[in-house]
Amino acid sequence: MRALIFAAGLGERMRPLTVHTPKPLLPAGGKPLVAWHLEKLAAMGVREVAINTSWLAERFPQVLGDGSRWGLRLHFVHEGPTPLETGGGMLHALDLLAAGGDAPFLAVNGDIWTDHDFAALPREPDGLAHLVLVDNPEHHRRGDFVLDPGGRVSDGPGAGEDAHAPTLTFAGLGVYRPALLHDWARIIGDAPGAGAHPPRFRLPPLLRAAMADGRVTGEHHRGRWTDVGTPERLEALDRELAGTGPARG
Repeated sequence: MRALIFAAGLGERMRPLTVHTPKPLLPAGGKPLVAWHLEKLAAMGVREVAINTSWLAERFPQVLGDGSRWGLRLHFVHEGPTPLETGGGMLHALDLLAAGGDAPFLAVNGDIWTDHDFAALPREPDGLAHLVLVDNPEHHRRGDFVLDPGGRVSDGPGAGEDAHAPTLTFAGLGVYRPALLHDWARIIGDAPGAGAHPPRFRLPPLLRAAMADGRVTGEHHRGRWTDVGTPERLEALDRELAGTGPARG
């Protein structure tokens, strides 16, 4: 299995910390955020990792090198000055991720931290994607998706289901089949950025289309998870990893 780390964001909400350092390279617990992912990927046997970049792209190879310190081979996939969003970024790196075939791959946001065991994720998802979901954090109380007792993920309760089924938040971690992206142009339509070269679009519309066909599974991770979206949440995570306080999602 190969992996993609989303690291092309501009980090605007993290200023001034991200003026000279991309968000995934900010330190937490004594090492860059992204290094926690690289360690997990190496431990589960991944050897090829794509890291998409945009803002301060040159800093990634300077800090991470070629990946050999983790037993990995890193591929830095530059998207230009404007990030391609999650869907466009995945499509842009797809040839590398799928190795020219239809092998599933893991993708994870570079600005999250979690104690989830990546090795426990399915190598062959039952459908087009398998998503890790978490309890809704304070800054995202509405959540994203519904996970049914059978492990299927939907955009909301279906007919005959509990209209008050709780939503969960997508953790920014999942396993995907390349086929998820095969019909991206029809699904995205004429949304802004879809006609750019390379195209720029978000992943959720593709996931929702697959959910409508019952082709997305998921799991509820009840362990530790943090979306490092603000300096305050980064500080809280750093304190937790140092053993001096709790982090809040």
